[in-house]
Amino acid sequence: MTTMTEASVREFKMPDVGEGLTEAEILKWYVQPGDTVTDGQVVCEVETAKAAVELPIPYDGVVRDLHFPEGTTVDVGTAIIAVDVGGGSAAPAPAAAQPAAAAAPAEEPKAAGSGRQPVLVGYGVATSSTRRRPRKGPEVPVQQASTAIQTELNGHAPTAPAAPAPAAPAAPAGTDRPLAKPPVRKLAKDLGVDLTTVVPTGPDGIITREDVHAAVAAAVPAAPEPSVASAPAADRPTPASYDTTRETRIPVKGVRKATAAAMVGSAFTAPHVTEFVTVDVTRTMKLVEELKGDKEFAGLRVNPLLLIAKALLVAIRRNPDVNASWDEAAQEIVVKHYVNLGIAAATPRGLIVPNIKDAHAKTLPQLAESLGELVSTARDGKTSPAAMQGGTVTITNVGVFGVDTGTPILNPGESAILAVGAIKPQPWVHKGKVKPRQVTTLALSFDHRLVDGELGSKVLADVAAILEQPKRLITWA
Repeated sequence: MTTMTEASVREFKMPDVGEGLTEAEILKWYVQPGDTVTDGQVVCEVETAKAAVELPIPYDGVVRDLHFPEGTTVDVGTAIIAVDVGGGSAAPAPAAAQPAAAAAPAEEPKAAGSGRQPVLVGYGVATSSTRRRPRKGPEVPVQQASTAIQTELNGHAPTAPAAPAPAAPAAPAGTDRPLAKPPVRKLAKDLGVDLTTVVPTGPDGIITREDVHAAVAAAVPAAPEPSVASAPAADRPTPASYDTTRETRIPVKGVRKATAAAMVGSAFTAPHVTEFVTVDVTRTMKLVEELKGDKEFAGLRVNPLLLIAKALLVAIRRNPDVNASWDEAAQEIVVKHYVNLGIAAATPRGLIVPNIKDAHAKTLPQLAESLGELVSTARDGKTSPAAMQGGTVTITNVGVFGVDTGTPILNPGESAILAVGAIKPQPWVHKGKVKPRQVTTLALSFDHRLVDGELGSKVLADVAAILEQPKRLITWA
């Protein structure tokens, strides 16, 4: 690697892209040595324990060196790219194939009164270390992943993969790499797909998830069908014997690693209690249909989750002590006078829980707008670390997967989480007669250190009562 001694060379360091993060993995470099970059241009994509983030360079110049190759985990505060900002034309170093050499990079000025190095967002650690994650080689078998992001909010089934086209067109003029959003690039990397070979079907030549899956399907050769008609039954091969792969190992990192650690910590720190109630939501479903035709909700996402979220917010207003957290150090219960409503979402990178800030203060149309934005952002893989911080209570909608209910684990630092089961017609006693009604089961898990059985039961009963008679939203809100 070229030693950076010129005064015109600036070292861009791995920024702290979220509070408390100490490292990030370089997923993709968008530039190479010798390329010209401008202030604000995205130069790489990194994955932290919370999200995938694109990093912009903060100055103009020519790329001199990429200190780390893709797939390397780098500590916050470590220089990852060198840029000549003085207009120099020195020959660029080879593309990122080796970690940084022992030569000390040029130091950025330290923040006043601090021993830590300034970075793009906040201040990172000064001392750094790196480690190279194992890289997937071409011999690793491809495992077909989910065909689309399935958030637990949208209620839509995954889209079937598009049929592979006969040939891949050339990349659009003026681009050095195929057009694809960061989550699609991550999916392609995980499946071992070269995006330059993928046929784009999205608008303006953008590669979609379905295109990646179609490329995977086209690359997997069909297994030959052996002739077994004349063979004795005992000698005929079983379906399992046709498999060339019996196991696939998936590295646990990024969002999945952070989620696993958080769930283990929550399960073994907070004493969980879960209560259940089955409720007739026929009137709520009718109200959903009415709101869809209301001009005040034109263009907004209106679904059962919207009214369930509003019902939970009303229940919290009637029982404010449930909206709290446990301060272990101070041995105090901290009651929150605001509600940051978390919505659990399943994505290819793992479970994330972004939250709607100050959801308690929003009208129903405003809540619908916020839910729509949250869903779209999660689907596009653009959820920011800030959007996943500061939650107070959470809703997880397992019903979209056809599940009746569950016993959800608390999001760390929160006091309660409401699981919503599938809504489906069931026989129900209504006005003294057995009739088919729209029924669902709700489950509320709560931290028994700060929420006792009475309080938890009141909250769950209030949510159920509102969904059974949604006119209570008016009288109780």
